[in-house]
Amino acid sequence: MGRETEPLLKVEDLVTWFHTDDGVARAVDGVSFDIREGETVGLVGESGCGKSVTALSILRLVDRPGRIERGRILFRGRDLLDLSAREMRRVRGKEISMIFQEPMTSLNPVFTVGDQIVEAVTLHQKVSRRQARALAVEMLSRVGIPNPERAVHSYPHEMSGGMKQRVMIAMALVCKPSLLIADEPTTALDVTIQAEILDLLCDLQREMGMAILLITHNLGTVAGMAQRVVVMYAGRIVEVSPTFELFDSPKHPYTICLFKSVPRLDAPLRGRLDAIQGVVPDPRNWPTGCRFHPRCPYAISRCASEQPPLVEKAPGHRAACWVIE
Repeated sequence: MGRETEPLLKVEDLVTWFHTDDGVARAVDGVSFDIREGETVGLVGESGCGKSVTALSILRLVDRPGRIERGRILFRGRDLLDLSAREMRRVRGKEISMIFQEPMTSLNPVFTVGDQIVEAVTLHQKVSRRQARALAVEMLSRVGIPNPERAVHSYPHEMSGGMKQRVMIAMALVCKPSLLIADEPTTALDVTIQAEILDLLCDLQREMGMAILLITHNLGTVAGMAQRVVVMYAGRIVEVSPTFELFDSPKHPYTICLFKSVPRLDAPLRGRLDAIQGVVPDPRNWPTGCRFHPRCPYAISRCASEQPPLVEKAPGHRAACWVIE
């Protein structure tokens, strides 16, 4: 395969486990997917499915007792798992950046937001602090923060949740990364601010040409931003599809159940929404066979004993299911 056709990021058979006193939690258990230059890929699933651990594994930020057991994480053809700690620090923030779920805990409360952005700049670029501060002001302006010259002197507690999230975006993008990992970037915000933040990310993506891995449980967010969707359940990928195709014709029972549990404006008024029965199982004791089978309304006996492979059900659309064609 020619270099020009290689994905920007290619995750192959990624396994990340947590070794605890109560057993081994197999949080990510054989995950493979890719992201192309400039593309937005949505990674969706319920809480506890392994989405955030997948993101932290890509950046090698999994804390003990977690450990990447095996797999490859190829970024521009280079395996990030082979890099030294020092080389990996050069990648983080410069080539791959991440926006975390909660800006309250991601920003340091004792430093101004300007100082925190300046630190990100000086870590990766050979510029003076004065130049770095000018870049911080410019970036705060680009993410829509009013009076950025004054905002650089503000502390996180002096800002609203929406403004703090904009600061996080400014910090993540100030070094113009090729890939942005956005982990539930609007979780703690009200609906109006959520829409503003997502519009901002789309605008900045078009302007900077970066790829985005958007981690969310909100299918509406995925519909508006992503070109492809990766559906994750119980540490594994159960479906991968172009976004339109997934919304038009989901193949895996888990994805079908996710869609049924989402309210729709064009749906007739009726009783309660369909909910997926049960809960995501304990990663220390995943079910045998297809891990969704205990909750699946379509399950047959084979589902409990054999793990279905991820196979193509339609062009560019793969799913792991013994039942649905």
